[in-house]
Amino acid sequence: MRARVLVSVVLAAGVLLGTSGCNLLAPQSTTKHYDASDGVSGNVGDLAIRNAIVLSEDGTAGNLIVTVVNAGDSAHSLNVQFTGNAGKVTQKVTVKAGSTTSFGTKNTPVIALDAITAQPGSLFPVFFQYGNETGVELLVPVLNGTLGQYSTLVPTATPTP
Repeated sequence: MRARVLVSVVLAAGVLLGTSGCNLLAPQSTTKHYDASDGVSGNVGDLAIRNAIVLSEDGTAGNLIVTVVNAGDSAHSLNVQFTGNAGKVTQKVTVKAGSTTSFGTKNTPVIALDAITAQPGSLFPVFFQYGNETGVELLVPVLNGTLGQYSTLVPTATPTP
């Protein structure tokens, strides 16, 4: 009788350890950060750059769509730098303290990327930096207006007289 109880306890302990021990060897997938949408993300000091994408129909003019989250208690002047056909271009945008600011969507400020070479389907390097913080370069995906949600956000060519 004692042997039967002992065997049952050992068997139950083996089943318990066998079914709960998976987490000892395999890392949890839910703890890994990933970009859940079309864009890419990065961090610069207090600023979190989220879901950055470039929309371009012809690869020469683009609209940078990005959301910037400022977790700090002071506003920051964010430098957005890219290389155009004439060299490096830097645009400054202000991100208020404790706020989430979107750029490039309907009724938001635009970060226009003019005279670039970035065909849809490629990755375009954009550098984000402010103050004395070390910046981050993101390889931002370039998309066109094929997807319905982006069709109204693609820059259009300026008509010539």
